[in-house]
Amino acid sequence: MIRLKKLSITFLTIIFAIVLSVQNANAGKVTINLGHGAGEKSAYGPLAEKFAELAAKYSNGSLEVKVRCCAQLVKEDEAFKAMQLGTVDMSIITGNNLSPHFGLTDAFVLPYIFKNKEHAYKVLEGPVGDSFKKKLKEATGITILAFGFVGDRDFYNSRQPITKMADMKGLKVRVPKNQVMIDTFKEFGAAPIPLPWADTPTALQTGTVQGADNGTSFIKSAKFYEIMPYFTALEHFTYFSPLMASPRLMKKLDADQTKALLKAAKDANEYQKDVMTKSVTEIRNFLTTEGQGGMKTVEFDRTDFIAAGQRVQDRYAKEKGAEFTAFVQAIRAAGN
Repeated sequence: MIRLKKLSITFLTIIFAIVLSVQNANAGKVTINLGHGAGEKSAYGPLAEKFAELAAKYSNGSLEVKVRCCAQLVKEDEAFKAMQLGTVDMSIITGNNLSPHFGLTDAFVLPYIFKNKEHAYKVLEGPVGDSFKKKLKEATGITILAFGFVGDRDFYNSRQPITKMADMKGLKVRVPKNQVMIDTFKEFGAAPIPLPWADTPTALQTGTVQGADNGTSFIKSAKFYEIMPYFTALEHFTYFSPLMASPRLMKKLDADQTKALLKAAKDANEYQKDVMTKSVTEIRNFLTTEGQGGMKTVEFDRTDFIAAGQRVQDRYAKEKGAEFTAFVQAIRAAGN
């Protein structure tokens, strides 16, 4: 009887050890849903796909990232809130769509706030960017893993070539639901109409709006060149689209997985920057070449646009309070 009891205890111990080891193995594997609202061949694609590849590699397979493009998980305008609620693990979101959730973002959205790409990367990848990430996480719980490629928003319309700011007068322009962008186009003399990204193609096709702006690659990937005849490399807004993670996801990860996630994000960010920097000139050439994109473009005077952008900068710096003003000054100082 005693021997039978010992055998039973030994058997149960073995079974418990097996179950525990299986549970530990399963607990170490994390599946991550990474969503974004753009097409597979957009600027988001290289960042998302490379991140998924490297996260699996650096974590020895314990992180599996499933990329969901084209708003399969949630529309871009709703993605930030979904991460806060924990219904989406990760998202790539254009920077201006962070503003409704964290107002300091508007400092990056201000027209002509960056002198050039070197200035922008110096800000985002230096102390100013680090401060922004910390403040965002403290206020919202969201972690920025990488700021992503920095690009310019190019302008396109159906009415006429843009040679000077006066050509914008009364033009019905689709803008994101971002107050800085709305106020900027008003300062340009246009008639801005705020619309979600998902509604933009239909609005352009039906003539509800006569023009819009997007990152260069998005104009091609969305095939707006098929319905908009005029292209202007206005470069009035500089954009970035951060790779972000929800607090729920970050709490799931152990120390090694967190390290792998951060390294994958950093390296994927460099990969995207390289790919997209090389492609912008090629895409602009495609858009404006007869027999390809076929859009018409002309030389234009940027002087009045820059002056209008400066007025918007100064007004926001004055009206948004001390913290915002200090942040704008820090951005400007980094370009000196």
